[in-house]
Amino acid sequence: MRAVRTLAVTATAIAAVGLAAPLAAATNNGGNGGTGGNGGPREVTISPAAVHQGSTLTITVRGCTRGGTVTSNAFPQTNLSVNSNGISTAIARVFNHATPGNYNLAVRCNDNPNDVATRQFTVLEARGALGGIGGSLAPSSTEMAVGGSMVAAAALGGGLFIVRRRRLSSEKVSRPPVGWDA
Repeated sequence: MRAVRTLAVTATAIAAVGLAAPLAAATNNGGNGGTGGNGGPREVTISPAAVHQGSTLTITVRGCTRGGTVTSNAFPQTNLSVNSNGISTAIARVFNHATPGNYNLAVRCNDNPNDVATRQFTVLEARGALGGIGGSLAPSSTEMAVGGSMVAAAALGGGLFIVRRRRLSSEKVSRPPVGWDA
């Protein structure tokens, strides 16, 4: 029984090492000191892929271990900041006057400025605040009819309440107390 258990543990360990070896070779970065394979940008992602004029987008890049730059016609040149896990990020604010449409951005690493990665994103037309019409329109005839009927119902109900209270009050005053003869 012990031999079977030992054999199973050994086989699992060999499988784990065998499966991890290609991953370790891939992250060795070509033996150039860990500068990202050929030192160029890879796995460039843009979030969100479609932004309104004046909004910001986040660019995430792997392979730029010493930072780099992101350029586009839709925003000013932005520098990549490097994290400890080897992922570089940049936040770019799209121009307020950028024409809506598709744009490309180019990522260039400081490690190897000859390699450039490009990605496409979309600039959408900006829209104003969705604050409602704010009283800029007159009420419709339906709104006036509903409002008028509510005021009339309130006036009628209030009038009936006051008349009923008076009648009850006058009845109490006009009755002589019990046991009182006039």
